[in-house]
Amino acid sequence: MSKKGYLTAIIISSLFIIAACSSKSSEEQIHDHLEEAIQLEEGYETQQQEIQELEQQEQEIYSQIVELDMDQFDEIQQLSEEAVSVVDQKQEKLEEEKESIESSEEEFSEIESIISDLEDENVQQDAETMYDVMGERYTTYYDLNDTYQASVDQEKELYEMLQLEELEQDEVTNHLEALNENYESIIALNGEFNQLTADYNEAKRTFYEDSDLNVNYNDDSEAEAAE
Repeated sequence: MSKKGYLTAIIISSLFIIAACSSKSSEEQIHDHLEEAIQLEEGYETQQQEIQELEQQEQEIYSQIVELDMDQFDEIQQLSEEAVSVVDQKQEKLEEEKESIESSEEEFSEIESIISDLEDENVQQDAETMYDVMGERYTTYYDLNDTYQASVDQEKELYEMLQLEELEQDEVTNHLEALNENYESIIALNGEFNQLTADYNEAKRTFYEDSDLNVNYNDDSEAEAAE
């Protein structure tokens, strides 16, 4: 095919895509973006599970370390090196998790330009509420991820400190106190994120119920299909 023919094919294909999109109502287009955004978060769910498993491994190693004294420094050093490796893996999973959320947010943001096309004022208000809640949820997630990343850095520093034979106890204590403060922030932000997730699911359900869409829900309260 000539370059000109190839370009024509691209243009025709694009026109078909535009025509297919325009044949759907604004409610249906929003539905498609919402459900695709949720699909893109599946990576987040997977990473969460793997991070929890790594945290358990790390906790087991840490428990072994605190049971040892300086006469067993070689073993402390070896366990600390293992812990650093686990923390590095956790950091990688956090980055992958963040990429999933970023992809989801990019897809979700597509509905912003469609909301104004909704003819029913109540449905439009529902969509705006849903959009605002989800936006807050994404913002909270990024705060959570940043705080989590900071704690991972602190964990790694701790295990690197424990590999030093000459180490002041006060230094370790201060580091643990700072780490615990970050853990408390993580717990608070995680609670806020989970609440916003529940609020978003409720707002989305309200939007679907008030629109003309016939949407089926599974047991997890996620929309399965619009008929």
